[in-house]
Amino acid sequence: MKQFREALRMVVSPDDPREHLVNFVKIGEGSTGIVCTATDRSTGRVVAVKKMNLHKQQRRELLFNEVVIMRDYPHHNIVEMYASYLVEEELWVVMEYLEGGALTDIVTHSRMDENQIATVCQQCLKALNFLHSQGVIHRDIKTDSILLANDGRVKLSDFGFCAQVCPDVQKRKSLVGTPYWMAPEVISRLPYGPEVDIWSLGIMVIEMVDGEPPFFNEPPLQAMRRIRDMPPPKLKNNHKL
Repeated sequence: MKQFREALRMVVSPDDPREHLVNFVKIGEGSTGIVCTATDRSTGRVVAVKKMNLHKQQRRELLFNEVVIMRDYPHHNIVEMYASYLVEEELWVVMEYLEGGALTDIVTHSRMDENQIATVCQQCLKALNFLHSQGVIHRDIKTDSILLANDGRVKLSDFGFCAQVCPDVQKRKSLVGTPYWMAPEVISRLPYGPEVDIWSLGIMVIEMVDGEPPFFNEPPLQAMRRIRDMPPPKLKNNHKL
């Protein structure tokens, strides 16, 4: 743990964010930690703060991704990170606050029309095209990872599962992601590249049309078997399109 913390210290800012961030309000919770809004006292700007407990991570190395990918790959369609810090036993990532929240909220409570779905896809593809051109695979594309701004901008977030491919290592084999959105080759542990993000984006399109991904009412392991063994899923509600 000590070594891990020292390594993390090399990529984060040495300051204490509690000196200038105030008014913390919890707005969400994920597998790696909680997300709050806070106000930067010096600028008055509202920011989002992702707080991840170092002891509660199943795979600690994923915390590096959260910081390094956002820091090293700025893009119009990727959530902007302002800074990251070690605060006692937590990694804090301070980033732009997107008032529209996650795409999941819209998908769950309403139906999107084709123009809206196309707009989301186009902006997600711009982010993915950029990441893939840099040799980065996201590996967790789903509506939870897509955040919306009030002015209609669509931004990609949640970079914990990212992997880097390069000329020497062109394929990955690790089983990561969220079961219902996983590509068959990820589940089968076959070598894969950036194309697995496109599969997940396709599943996300089904999610935007049908309100949930295929096999969502089945336990994760059963769903993974079906994704692996069956032809690619189709829309339930394609009569509406």
